[in-house]
Amino acid sequence: MKSILSSATGSAEEISALIEVLHRTGQRLEELTAGEVDAVADVSGQTFLLRGAQETARFRDASRQAAVLNALPALIALVDTQGVIVSVNEAWRDFSAWRVFEGAGHAIGANYLSICDGAQGEGSDFARRAGQGIRSVLSGAQRIFSVEYSCPTATTRRWFLLRVTPLPGECPNGAVIMHLDITAERETQENLRISDARFRQMAENILDVFFLRSFDSSHVYYVSPAYRRIWGRTCESLYENPASWAESIHPEDRQAVATVFRDDGKIGFDCEYRMIRPNGEIRWIHVRGFPILDATGHPYRTAGIATDITARKESDDKLRRLNRVHAVLSGINSLIVRVLDRDALLNEVCRIAVKAGAFKMAWIGAIVPETLDGKVVASFGGERGYVNDVRLTAREGKAQSAEPACRALRQSRPVICNDIGSDASVAARRDELLSRGHRSVGFFPLTVAGRPAAVLALWAGEADVFDAEETQLLLELAGNISFALDHLEKSEKLNYVAFYDVLTGLANRRLFLERVTQYMRGASRGQGKLAVCVIDLVRFKDINDTFGQPEGDSLLKQVAQWLTRNLGDVNLLARVGTDRFAVVLPEVENEESVARLLEGAMKVFLEQDFTLKESPCRVAAKVGVALFPDDGTDADSLFRNAESALKKAKASTERYLFYAQKMTETVAGRLVLEYQLRHALEKDEFVLHYQPKLDLLSGRITGAEALIRWNDPRTGLVPPGRFIPILEETGLILEVGRWALRQAVAEHLRWRNAGLDAVRIAVNVSPMQLRHRDFLAEIEAAIGVDANAAAGLELEITESLIMEDMKRTIGTLQAIREMGVTIAIDDFGTGFSSLSYLARLPTDTLKIDRSFVTDMIGGHNGILLVSAIVNLAHSLKLNVVAEGVETEDQAELLRVLTCDEMQGFLFSKALPGEVFETRFLQGVGPR
Repeated sequence: MKSILSSATGSAEEISALIEVLHRTGQRLEELTAGEVDAVADVSGQTFLLRGAQETARFRDASRQAAVLNALPALIALVDTQGVIVSVNEAWRDFSAWRVFEGAGHAIGANYLSICDGAQGEGSDFARRAGQGIRSVLSGAQRIFSVEYSCPTATTRRWFLLRVTPLPGECPNGAVIMHLDITAERETQENLRISDARFRQMAENILDVFFLRSFDSSHVYYVSPAYRRIWGRTCESLYENPASWAESIHPEDRQAVATVFRDDGKIGFDCEYRMIRPNGEIRWIHVRGFPILDATGHPYRTAGIATDITARKESDDKLRRLNRVHAVLSGINSLIVRVLDRDALLNEVCRIAVKAGAFKMAWIGAIVPETLDGKVVASFGGERGYVNDVRLTAREGKAQSAEPACRALRQSRPVICNDIGSDASVAARRDELLSRGHRSVGFFPLTVAGRPAAVLALWAGEADVFDAEETQLLLELAGNISFALDHLEKSEKLNYVAFYDVLTGLANRRLFLERVTQYMRGASRGQGKLAVCVIDLVRFKDINDTFGQPEGDSLLKQVAQWLTRNLGDVNLLARVGTDRFAVVLPEVENEESVARLLEGAMKVFLEQDFTLKESPCRVAAKVGVALFPDDGTDADSLFRNAESALKKAKASTERYLFYAQKMTETVAGRLVLEYQLRHALEKDEFVLHYQPKLDLLSGRITGAEALIRWNDPRTGLVPPGRFIPILEETGLILEVGRWALRQAVAEHLRWRNAGLDAVRIAVNVSPMQLRHRDFLAEIEAAIGVDANAAAGLELEITESLIMEDMKRTIGTLQAIREMGVTIAIDDFGTGFSSLSYLARLPTDTLKIDRSFVTDMIGGHNGILLVSAIVNLAHSLKLNVVAEGVETEDQAELLRVLTCDEMQGFLFSKALPGEVFETRFLQGVGPR
């Protein structure tokens, strides 16, 4: 009973069920016989006769049941099949305010149906309706009759639920009439209805979207009407397809939004993203949500609000763009004040536009005033090389004149394309521009002295960037840049006059001396030399007086052009007087190199035809030369000394003079020697002498080294140390080396054909020869005269020369060996001697430098060094030759150290071919 009572707390269904249980356990007084009565008791207005202990127990049960009914929060009465009240609980008796109609009493014995039928005044209609309902239940026509009604009291109005249910039994035997006070529930419902109405009214009028969905987003319980306005979709469509919310998110933002919802869903979330409406319009949404927890504290729903922040975003973007443009304007204005170079200014303008203005790319195109055509001269951002293909013109009728940039130049007004995807003016290049990420572009003309001079192009990765305010700021920016360009142009003209010769366009004396000073600093750091040459045109005054100043000016221009063309760098030149030019040579090896350059240049200058009065003429020149640091340690003194040398040259018969007379004489002597060497080559005055190489053990001749000698008919044999360096400096070594190759091959073949025991001849290769692109072809030509020629030739290459360019040298040596020519490394040990490089070289012989052979006699270190070289060579299967062997002690040590061959004065000095042939090629045996 306790469990039933605890569960029956007030709902009509629960109370009805309890009454049915109680009714089945009780008995009516009228059902008991008089003889069975032992006692009488009254329970809740009912009289019970008690018979014995059993009935007494039953009475106690009935008492408990009556207590339960009295405790129920309802007015309860039992009526028989005629509607007569047979039992009521205390609430029925005590409560009077429930009477909704006038009539007889409502105590036990009253006919409730009659009360309902006879009701008058307020509530009478309800009473009759109630009577009909009770009859339908009593007759079995209706299982349950239930209706709500209100009942006024002195201070308020109460609400009740009338519920009529039949008493249990197989046949109708009465009914339970129950009046349940539902005022609190009705008030709660009414409050909820009012709250709901207010909420809906608020939700329907607020601009934001309220929503309530399941925690996993699979079900939407509520979404406010603003959803239709913002999303452009009906609320019903979201109820039917909750996934459409996520599907509307911009593809680029979906991953980020999903991450926020997943990671922050249990504690709430706050994010902004873009949404796409059905018409393609993009809106910005700000969504905030928080979880709704169940009784166990786990989230099972999510409530939130979504706000359309598109206007705010656009405003923020606009403000941000304007701030960026202000930053660009400020940065460029600051730049204009401090940058005085036009190219630097334009490049920095583009950089600031991209870095500070967040434009995707910026470039400036300039046009030439005379032609009105031009190209891009400065850029920043974008793809490398893209602007190289941009061509500009301010002329009508050209193919590219319809381009927006050209129209901006031609019309001197900005041309804006705020949507490249739809603008017809860029239709031809639309796909290319879009693929590069460009969505809008603005072209702003830059003017100088009132004429179009350039155009600033600003490319953005977003559409509709150039609104009225931003365009106005960019026009101000273009005006400032135009002012700066105009100022620079005027300044450049002033600077040009200050630093340049107006007639020839060359630097004047002031600028030339500044440049010489700069070159002198570089020469000082590198411990090098430089030369200053002052050039005077011979008899120019006569030309000027005879033909007039215009013709004289024309000649000066022609001379300036010739000098520029032949020097290759206009920055080395200057016009320093009426008929005087100056040249700085920033890197010179020595006096001889300067003299050779002057000799060659003056020869060509004398052969050059210039034009005077439309007729050809030739002009002579005199030159004075001063060298740094010998003739001066500053630009002024160096220049004055060069002028002094020029003055002496003009007073003499010399075409040029160095400032130091001794230097001039030395240079002249070396130039004479150079001339004589060229003559010697032409007259076949060079000869080969041969120094034999012999086997240290057998004493047999194994080969010979060919050494060049100059047989000067005036002085006899000239020492190699005197003329070989000149051959190297002048490049004559290429021709003399080529001759030596052919001569050695020819000598070997002559010996062979004469039946002599011909030995292999080694020829030294100079660095210039090895680096020359035709060297391999020259070897092929030399040995191509006979099938046996390659076997008689060996090339000696110094170790240091090999190391200059290892990769290239290895390839060259490999090609030489493939021709059948052997290779020897000369002067080994004086360079980078190491097994790591030696093992990689395609060589046959290693020649130990004479300095190591000499050191052997001086101590153990010398012997150990030569021993190491011999062992190293033998481990690589190389033949070893010791050079400069002059004593028998040296030869004996070399034998002990297992050196293979030797050459030197101990055996023989270098001999003329015929002497070598007679002395050593008889009985040597085949090679």
